[in-house]
Amino acid sequence: MFRSSIVKAPLRTPAAFASRAFSTTARVMGAGDTGAPPKTGGLGDAFQRRERAVEEVAIRQREREKLIALKKQITEQQAHLQKLSDHIDDITKDQGGEQN
Repeated sequence: MFRSSIVKAPLRTPAAFASRAFSTTARVMGAGDTGAPPKTGGLGDAFQRRERAVEEVAIRQREREKLIALKKQITEQQAHLQKLSDHIDDITKDQGGEQN
């Protein structure tokens, strides 16, 4: 089918095809390809650098949020442990003995 369309097309408009270069294959690019050198440690093009910077900022922000949550958990756990320690001290005061 493709071959018959190529043969028929010049018969309809021979002047249009005579002045154009003809290519049978299109340039094939994968998803996200920008035509820049591959990411093998080089800088790449401006789009790749910007994309990498945005990703790094997002990752840092998520890590910062996780650290804040962990610090909050640690302070809550320390407060809970202090309460338990105080409670244990209150219970053992009334028991007497050599260690009290």
